[in-house]
Amino acid sequence: MRSITRRQGAMTLIAAGALLLTTACSTGSLSGSGGSADSGDGAAAGAVTTGEVGVQGDIQDITAFCGEEDLTVALADGFGGNSWRKITRAIFEAEAAKCPNITKVLYTDAQGDTQKAISDINSLVAQGVDVIVTFVDGGEALLPTIKKATEAGVAVVPYVGSPGGTPGTDYVDFVSEDITTYGRNLAEWTIEAMGGEGNLVMLGGIAGNSYSQGVYDGVIEAVEANPGITLLNEDGPVATDWEPGKIQQVVAGLITKYGDIDGIVADYGGGSVGGIRAFEAAGKPFPVWSANDSNEFACLWYEYKDTQPTYQIATESSRNWIVTVALHKALAAANGLPNDEPSIYNLEIIEDSTDPSKQPRCEEALPADAILSSGLSVEQLEALFQ
Repeated sequence: MRSITRRQGAMTLIAAGALLLTTACSTGSLSGSGGSADSGDGAAAGAVTTGEVGVQGDIQDITAFCGEEDLTVALADGFGGNSWRKITRAIFEAEAAKCPNITKVLYTDAQGDTQKAISDINSLVAQGVDVIVTFVDGGEALLPTIKKATEAGVAVVPYVGSPGGTPGTDYVDFVSEDITTYGRNLAEWTIEAMGGEGNLVMLGGIAGNSYSQGVYDGVIEAVEANPGITLLNEDGPVATDWEPGKIQQVVAGLITKYGDIDGIVADYGGGSVGGIRAFEAAGKPFPVWSANDSNEFACLWYEYKDTQPTYQIATESSRNWIVTVALHKALAAANGLPNDEPSIYNLEIIEDSTDPSKQPRCEEALPADAILSSGLSVEQLEALFQ
């Protein structure tokens, strides 16, 4: 299934690469579906189940999937420029280090450029990698390239950002949280904390990415059930590039445009701190705010909770740990081993400033960018952000 087929397929991909035509970015599929499918020489074939739903506790030990032959694995990042991506890369590399037969771990950063992301994946295939785990920021524009890599015998698993297509056929599997449910859960909490009335904003990341759109779809579901809520960005998620500095600028512009903002749902807690600073600079009351967890996001609530009575926060896990599942599934496919770990993970609110049993967790000894639900130890987080 591997070795010769993959190398020959890689050469074919290189020759065809210049002819690839990419489509415009779009949301793509947000969850796996169906079962395993035989895709000929492609590494998506085999006993890797797709589309199962579960929880973090269902994740298995990587040693079941390492195999014995020497392997080269790669993390192809669509954008590596924020703390979430850096932590996720560290988790990927730490997990890969648990397999003694993984002899090389490669990393690419497309810097938010879809054409570079395509080039990065083609280059990895040409280098003879066995496994590619990838965060797709370019939506379905990456699907033809991913399909070519699969046809070349590479085990490809996208996570969190979907390229569309069919898991189990076009690639091994797609791994993510249930994105729409994530957005709906946070929006429902935010709306309740707002008293069911007021102006709401949803902050996303890079324009056109499938992840932010999925979160937005969940927010829409919650808003439609609450007629007292006005969603100010009714045309889609507000693009922020997931960068705290830009988020501060974007939120400052929203404050100027709309005046009163009573609630915000964000898909990046680490970047939300920039938005909070924008409210502080404008002298405006802080809104109810929900996102995924970040150390500074929690610490800021403790800093302002006594002077900002409208300011409440809630978070769900930033689920960096999902990258380990993507690696497990790709390794299982590359080695012809079974893997029945869930593809889609249900998340719950883990911090809630209105609930005494779920108070936000602030670790002042850790860097502001630390993500406490990531799965990295305190020592690992300290070393990463030195």
